[in-house]
Amino acid sequence: MAVFKERVFSGVQPTGNLHLGNYLGAISRFVPLQERYDCIYCVVDMHAITVPQDPKELRRQIREVTAAFLAAGIDAERHIVFNQSQVAEHAELAWIFNCIARIGWLNRMTQFKEKAGKDRENASVGLYAYPTLMAADILAYRATHVPVGEDQKQHLELTRDVAQKFNNDYAAAIAENGHGDAFFPLTEPLIQGPAMRIMSLRDGSKKMSKSDPSDYSRINLTDDADAIAQKIRKAKTDPEPLPSEEAGLQSRPEAANLVGIFAALKGVEKSQVLREFGGAQFSSFKGALVDLAVEKMGPIGAEMKRLVADPGHIDAVLGKGAERARVIARETLDAVYDIVGFIRSARNS
Repeated sequence: MAVFKERVFSGVQPTGNLHLGNYLGAISRFVPLQERYDCIYCVVDMHAITVPQDPKELRRQIREVTAAFLAAGIDAERHIVFNQSQVAEHAELAWIFNCIARIGWLNRMTQFKEKAGKDRENASVGLYAYPTLMAADILAYRATHVPVGEDQKQHLELTRDVAQKFNNDYAAAIAENGHGDAFFPLTEPLIQGPAMRIMSLRDGSKKMSKSDPSDYSRINLTDDADAIAQKIRKAKTDPEPLPSEEAGLQSRPEAANLVGIFAALKGVEKSQVLREFGGAQFSSFKGALVDLAVEKMGPIGAEMKRLVADPGHIDAVLGKGAERARVIARETLDAVYDIVGFIRSARNS
């Protein structure tokens, strides 16, 4: 059995303002992984252009996501932080995987159906082939683990299918080239406690989203203390006091959302929050939530603004990270090219 070095890969798209849901559901969870794994964190800008983007806005958003990584506590010296488009090996490996993956696999991808909508004939090929590029993102580094949310589980399953089919299709060449019985790992999902799904502050049945036309539906990572306080105080609630047990949150989506946000920011279970605030009116609970959110998110927003104001520094972080990422990805691609039977000149090897 092949043995692979434990390594985590994850990426965040630079599309629109980052908000509390992005932080609690993904970015904040990246930080503790640094103590156990070699981590590679990527701003996946090539994925972003599968739908139309304004070039100036895209550059701004790439830097903003990078600033969020750094402000949240990701150490770009110990680990790797870069943007995808600076490492051409992602695109090179994606083409190999386009030839490995089956059309039937991609046809089953629910996220394409959701994003393409009814006019699928007008969707880009890139949007359709998004999962094979995601597989290349992960497997260019032969990553063993990926922290995933509900919306990415299906894509990770496809990554595992691609890796397995490559290993099977080229089993003889893999062995001949000294890689044992498998070249790519079957990357495992990394589950860090219960899935964190932050909902809109205006509608507890909808996920918090940067595309929502109301800015009051979300807490942006760059919001200052006054904006955070105002949005929480205006958050939709119901007239009943908070229950003392989680069962009492059923059929109360807005209450459940605010309790969930408090629990996530505090690092405790919902049941503990309800033991403390059960029976309280929302006015007092919101006051406590404001204090907690400002305490936790205020410094991150301030640091993000400081970093974004120095684009040269962010670009240097991304450039250095890309150089380090490229070394790993190039080694993988060189081996893949040998395995599939390509001829490379000495200057390209």
